Formats: sequence, structure tokens, C-alpha cells
Amino acid sequence: MNDFMSHEKNHVLVISAKEAFITKTLQKNLRDAGYEVSYSTAEVENISRYADLNSVNMYILYMDEDLQDDMKLLVFLKDVSVEGDKMVILIGNQEELNAAMQVLAKENLAAWFERPINMHALMDKVRNLTDKQAIENRKKSILVVDDDATYLRMVHSWLKEKYRVSIVNSGMQAITWLARNHTDLVLLDYEMPVTSGPSVLEMLKSEVGTSNIPVMFLTGKSDRDSIKAVIGLRPERYLLKTISREELLAEIDRFFISQRAMGV
Repeated sequence: MNDFMSHEKNHVLVISAKEAFITKTLQKNLRDAGYEVSYSTAEVENISRYADLNSVNMYILYMDEDLQDDMKLLVFLKDVSVEGDKMVILIGNQEELNAAMQVLAKENLAAWFERPINMHALMDKVRNLTDKQAIENRKKSILVVDDDATYLRMVHSWLKEKYRVSIVNSGMQAITWLARNHTDLVLLDYEMPVTSGPSVLEMLKSEVGTSNIPVMFLTGKSDRDSIKAVIGLRPERYLLKTISREELLAEIDRFFISQRAMGV
């Protein structure tokens, strides 16, 4: 058996303005290599059907001049890359790639290729990325919830080498994300607009499907009343944002070690 076929997640979504010979050829090459492949036209409404299923782990966008200024599409792909931790590959001419990278920064992209496409190079890259993804999938997953974008990026950078990290910037985004995705731990801010951290934890505890998700508060709220208010909701830890990178990693490591010791 082709060893790439053994990966748990090998679903590639090919996207273009319209299905043409080159995108059909790309889909055939991917299927022949053992990947599950779907196709979507470039409307976000169509693509999001696959995102909602949470089955796609790689998006390949074949660009043309009609798509290089499609901000809604590019923002969507940036979001699935950053928040959904999905791989995004762009194919286009240099002008189209330059325009796209005004929205999708290089660090949000798994790869990019200029047209005319070198199919062998693209397939080699896809294989390499899915090999890395298989390793990544074996890491424990953590969802970080905070309305401070700067703090989110910092915590993501602290944890990403050792854990699979996803980020959302509101309590309701966390609830929506957890309805569609699995995580091994949630790091939750306390004080957020609209839906606070304690409200998020209360909602998670009240639903059968999410009641057992471990949650640690990672917050700037250090007063006794705030801490007492959530003790009854049984968070795993109550950590302050003044914590250092080394201390945070140590706390998370200890938590997962204790989980393994209990056979969880």
C-alpha cells in the first residue's frame, strides 16, 4: 500500500474559478497518489461546506486574474490557515501571488507555485507536507481563546513546536469551533466581551459532547472573587498571564503527564 494512503487525514480541496484541464489533471494526480480529493469553485459559500465538515486539511487554490483581488476568498483561506490550522497552497503567476500575499502572508502558506505549474514539484511538496502533517496530528491539540490578538499570537508561538495549536478570539467562536473540532485542552481567557470565559466554561460543562473537555484559565484576573466564581466549574488550572513561556509549557506538560497516568 502507498504509505501516504495510511494517513488519518489526507483530504485535499482543489479550488479554481472554473474547472479546467489543469485542475482536473491535478485532481487525478492527487487521487492516483492516494489522496481523497474534492473540487470547489472559488465562491466562499461553496468552499465553506467543506470547512464545516472539518474533513479537509489541505486547500490548493489555482488562481487567475479573476481571483487575485478576491478579498473575501483570500481572507477565508487566511482564517482556515491560522484558526483552523489547515495547509494552504497557492498556484498563480507572480502578479497574482504578490496580490494574494498582501492578505495571505507567507507564514500563513504551506507553499506557493508559479504558473505554468511543475506538477512533479507540486506533488513532491504535497507528499512532504502530508508527511509532516501526519507527525503533527499525533501531537496533543490545544485551543487558545482570547480577545487580545497580540497575546494569542504570542501564546501560539510559545506552544506550536510541541503542540497543535488553534486560536479563536471570542467566547462564541470557541463554542462554534468546539462543536466541529476535537481538542485535548482549552486555554481560556476570563474577561472577554459578549461571552466571558466563565460563561464559555459553563456552556461547555452543560453539554454532553463538551462537558469533559479540560479547560485551564489563562487570564489577567487575579482577584480572589474572580477565582472563587469559577472554582465550582472545575477548571484544570487557573494561570495568570504573567506566566513565562517555560512555566506555561511546564504546567501543560504536567497536565498531560497526569492525564496519561490516569489512562485518559
